[in-house]
Formats: sequence, structure tokens, C-alpha cells
Amino acid sequence: MLLFPPIQTSLSFTSSSMKNTAFSPPPPPTSLYPTPHHHHHHLLLLFPQPPSIPHHLFLKTYNPHPLRHRSPRPLSAASDKASELHQWDSMTARFAAASNVPFLLIQLPQILLNARNLLSGNRAALLAVPWLGMLTGLLGNLTLLSYFAKKRESEAIVVQTLGVVSIFVVLAQLAAAGAMARPVFSAISAVVLLGLVLNFMNYFGRLDSGLWLLWEDFITVSGLSVLPQVMWSTFVPSIPNSILPGIVSCTVGVAVVAMARIGKLPEDWVKFVRSISGWTATLLFMWMPIAQMWTTYLNPDNIKGLSALTILLGMIGNALMIPRALFIRDLMWFTGASWASILHGWGNLACMYFFDSISSAFFFPATLSLFLWIGAALWRDTAVYGYNTPLKSLRELAFGR
Repeated sequence: MLLFPPIQTSLSFTSSSMKNTAFSPPPPPTSLYPTPHHHHHHLLLLFPQPPSIPHHLFLKTYNPHPLRHRSPRPLSAASDKASELHQWDSMTARFAAASNVPFLLIQLPQILLNARNLLSGNRAALLAVPWLGMLTGLLGNLTLLSYFAKKRESEAIVVQTLGVVSIFVVLAQLAAAGAMARPVFSAISAVVLLGLVLNFMNYFGRLDSGLWLLWEDFITVSGLSVLPQVMWSTFVPSIPNSILPGIVSCTVGVAVVAMARIGKLPEDWVKFVRSISGWTATLLFMWMPIAQMWTTYLNPDNIKGLSALTILLGMIGNALMIPRALFIRDLMWFTGASWASILHGWGNLACMYFFDSISSAFFFPATLSLFLWIGAALWRDTAVYGYNTPLKSLRELAFGR
């Protein structure tokens, strides 16, 4: 069940561009809407535009003043281009929605195994599941859910909600087995319930903006507190075990958020503070493969405990989101999905292949499929925007122009 926003419109002509000509444009259908003012005077919309496409990028596809240019674009060609963009917009949304399948399958085996151990009375088996690591993943999913709810990306919202719910089920099983303190689980339950309610109320426009800002401040401080602490803890016992990184970063986060609230920061800095939570969640997920590789480097025998199928499913799920992130020019989403599919997915598979944990018949087809998929996504994005090289798409992704 996917929620798509209302389809708006894109192709435009001005009345001034049709002066002194032998014909006049047909009147627009009464059911279409006028656009906001733009530098091309008052635009009159004739064709549907995917709502996710950045307006400045979409206008590059068309010629709004065909009679003033030496090489006018025929109306049929512009219509075909609008249709092509709309089709690719719809297809990338379906790819992002399809990523729910591998992400669901990742947690399902763990949930079923925990349920069997609980029913058989083998509660000690659940002690092997690190609840702190699961909590870190839960916080990352909840933070990204807020990011995508604000952007109205329905498919990504479903993915992150699925991540929150599936990890919460695992934590509930750990609490039932006594592998996690009940007060901690109660606090986590309250945060998860509050987060889901606030995010979906905000998505449907039913939440007060002040309350949403409070939630954003909370996840910003939480993300800033957790990320440095997780990075530090990765290298223990090579470095001293300490909670100082988390305390320092939490203090800095509270101070920055407070300064943004009372107007002591420039407007650009306030926007940056509002984007921190999404980036900290992305960096948190990006750090996970580094932590895994460091553990493998210190204890190569531990690689036999990794599930190649689980890693492959994670690689597929993140790779399915790459075309959508590229198409809507979301640098944070593209960075996280690409990093997770290439480093966390393929990188760990490469380590497993190097240590003879998986066969070449498993590794090389997975490698070829991943890089062909990324290449196809770049090629298709370049084609639908009418560019000559994918470097143009990547430059717009990184710099917005």
C-alpha cells in the first residue's frame, strides 16, 4: 500500500512567447492549476510533473519560449520527455518500495529463532544478541523515518517504519528473556510509540509545528550523542573504554540546539542544525560496516559467524533505493544507500570471499549484478534528464546545480 502525493504539472508556455504568431495555444483544461511565479514570467502548466523532481532540474528539460530560440523543441518531443520523466519517477518509487522485501527478510530469521528459543525455555540463547547494537539500529531507523516523513517520501517511510517495528520486536523478545532490563525496554517503548505517532501525524499534516521542532531537537541531540560513542567503542579494547565521547557530544548537541532555538545562530547554521539528525543516522549506518571489518581484521575466524545471505539481502535492499535517491537529488539518501550496498554489502562479501567463507559462484554474480545495477541507474537518470554524461547528474546531486 503506497501513498502517492497528488500529481502536479510541469510543461509551461507564456503568453508573451506566442505574440505575433499565426496561431495561439489552446486554452488549458480547467482542472489544472497555476504554478508559483518563476523567472519565466507566469507559467501555464500543460503536462504532469512528478512532484519529487526539483523544479529547476525539470525546467531544463523543456524550452518555455520556443519561438525565441534558434532550435525550438516540438510540443510532441516535450510531451514525450515529460512522459519519460514521469515513468522513471514512478519506477524508482517502485524500486524503493520493493526494498521492503529484503529488509523484512533480514530480521525475520532472527525473530523466528528468538521465538523458538523462548517457547522452548532456552532464554540463555537470547543473551548472544547484543541489545545495544539493536538499539543503535532502532535509533537510526527512527531518525531517518523523521527525515523522510518531512520530505513526504512514502516508500522510504515504509522502509524505515518496517526497520523500527522489526527491531522493536527483537528488543521485546530480549526483554522477555531477561537479556535486557525492563526499565530500559519501557523507556525505549515510549520513545518508539511517540516517534511513530509524531512522524505519521506530521506526514498527514496533523501535527503542530512547535511539537515537531521539539521532536527534531530530541533526535538531533540523540544522534549527536550516540554516533561518537559508537565510533569510540568500536576500537575498544585497543583504546580505553569510556563514555566521555558520548557525554561531550551530548553537551555540544544540547548547546547547539539551544542556540538555534533562541536565535543565536545565523539562518544557514539553523538549517544545518535541522539537517544534522538525518546525517548522524546515515553516518551511524555507514559506520556499521567499518566496525564489522575492524572486528574481522582482529579476529578473522569470526567471519564464519556471518551470514552471507543476510549481507546479500542488505546489499539488495540498499541498492534498490539508489535510483530513487539519485532521481530526486537527495545527497544524504544516495550516500547512505550507496555506502551500505557497496561497503557494507559487497565489501563484507569480498572479505568473506577472501577468507574462503563463500565460493566464487556466490561472490562474482553478486558483484556483477550490483555494479551493473548502479551503472544502469546512472545511465537511465542521465537519459531521462537529457544529459550527455552521468557526471552532470552526480554534480547536481552533490552541489544542486
